[in-house]
Amino acid sequence: MKMVTAVIKPFKLDDVREALAGIGVQGVTVTEVKGFGRQKGHTELYRGAEYVVDFLPKVKIEVALPDQMVDAAVEAILNAARTGKIGDGKIFISQLEEAIRIRTGETGDEAI
Repeated sequence: MKMVTAVIKPFKLDDVREALAGIGVQGVTVTEVKGFGRQKGHTELYRGAEYVVDFLPKVKIEVALPDQMVDAAVEAILNAARTGKIGDGKIFISQLEEAIRIRTGETGDEAI
């Protein structure tokens, strides 16, 4: 099992959700986050004063998947979240040791 974590632009969330549903992903966790990468924020003008916005709004999507679905999920996220502009985000894939469904006690792939 793997945990796929993607940090994307907020307006791409619906596209990514639909793309994941299209390949059979049944559940995702979404968190509104703030951060910056290479783009290092930007400056804005407010009431005549310029200020720096260091942390940009992003959305973090977490999906627990069986190993055989990881490549399809990554491809779906890449295609749905890409704008071709700086700040499109990142995808992280990590090993997931165990998953347990609280209601039934199922473990492993059956729990996800």
